Amino acid sequence: GETAILPLQKQHLVAKNEFLRTPVLCVVFAGGLRGASIVDSLDTLYIMGLMEEYEEAKEWVQNNLDLNSNGEASLFEVNIRYVGGLLSAYYLTGAEIFKQKVMELGEKLLPAFNTPTGIPRGVINLGSGTSWSWGWASAGSSILAEFGTLHLEFLHLSQLSGNPLFTEKVMNIRKLLNKIEKPHGLYPNFLSPVSGNWVQHHVSIGGLGDSFYEYLIKSYLMSDKTDQEAQKMYYSAMEAIETNLVQKSPGGLTYVAEWRGGILDHKMGHLACFSGGMIGIGADDGPAGQKQHYLDLAAEITHTCHESYSRSATKLGPEAFRFDAGAEATATRLSDRYYILRPEVIESYMYMWRLTHDPKYREWGWEAVEALEKHCRVDAGFSGIRDVYASTVSHDNMQQSFFLSETLKYLYLLFSDDDLLPLEDWVFNTEAHPLPVIRKRCLQEHSATQDHGQTNLE
Repeated sequence: GETAILPLQKQHLVAKNEFLRTPVLCVVFAGGLRGASIVDSLDTLYIMGLMEEYEEAKEWVQNNLDLNSNGEASLFEVNIRYVGGLLSAYYLTGAEIFKQKVMELGEKLLPAFNTPTGIPRGVINLGSGTSWSWGWASAGSSILAEFGTLHLEFLHLSQLSGNPLFTEKVMNIRKLLNKIEKPHGLYPNFLSPVSGNWVQHHVSIGGLGDSFYEYLIKSYLMSDKTDQEAQKMYYSAMEAIETNLVQKSPGGLTYVAEWRGGILDHKMGHLACFSGGMIGIGADDGPAGQKQHYLDLAAEITHTCHESYSRSATKLGPEAFRFDAGAEATATRLSDRYYILRPEVIESYMYMWRLTHDPKYREWGWEAVEALEKHCRVDAGFSGIRDVYASTVSHDNMQQSFFLSETLKYLYLLFSDDDLLPLEDWVFNTEAHPLPVIRKRCLQEHSATQDHGQTNLE
């Protein structure tokens, strides 16, 4: 039955970014940069052996991917979807076109870093190079999960091009974050790219903060465990999160609350459900004797996220769920009840399966496959649903590109052998694009050429 998740009807993988059955509603994402679904699914198609579709997608990239659009593009989204997708496609296939396109695109992102602090602004015009902050972000601030989720891709841009500038840009962000005072050791979600100060004290491991923490541990793993600064930052942040945000509900469910200037909001977003997998892959390299503790915490959070699925009529989880007023792991607000084909819960199942081989993770994954088939499949692909608690579903007619790059890929990996993209060789970016671990010897050769023979890794 595993093939149930494979067919991606290719006639709909056209260059409209997030496809809809009613084209009038077409949402153009990423500033006129077209083809998010195509670029996002290149590696998925290749890994699944769907070669005919992969070749078509590659041809589209070659002939139609235009990187000079004058719309507004999210630096973060362009980086994780397009840069990440093209890097993975190149590393998996060796096709030069992907390398060529990704280097061209990488160069176009650099002007966003021209700020007094080097913290990039969130929105960039790829045609003109001008950049600005999101209108909705308070006081022209940049967002932790956005400027903190560039590291993996930018290291690979330097690795491929030999241009150290990409690495310098992201190391500079890290330097500033290390220097700045952190309330209780926590990293707030908003930072001013002008002053380099936090703008408000809202902390979350869900949206706005999530992938910053993920990229700390993954930077360490991708460096072949040589990047000790990333290691130190990750485990210190984990300690602060456990002390301040991790809670246990009266019903015994472990969850990660949000923190607003010292006041806890007992809500966990679907996006925060990636943290089970993150804490799992980070279990090995923390303070001595902590490994089992982290594996237990990872399993508990993943269990809570599974509960948010199993407590709904559709067996799919809501966008956010709460732990208050007697509610546990359920969305109390109507506005939080939708499911838009998000991958984070399945992502944690995949990591927990690889780490423990406990069969329940595959069982939970299969429950999700059956629910997706039953409630989300539509004529042209898959659609999000508006209320996971309603047994008669209402579709939103959107197939997000992350469904192809993440949800389907993590499901496929969950039911594959561990030697398909083994975790010791590959690190997944936050859009599930696999990037190879940069081995120590490569780093040494690289730094030797840079320093005329002196290696700086001792």
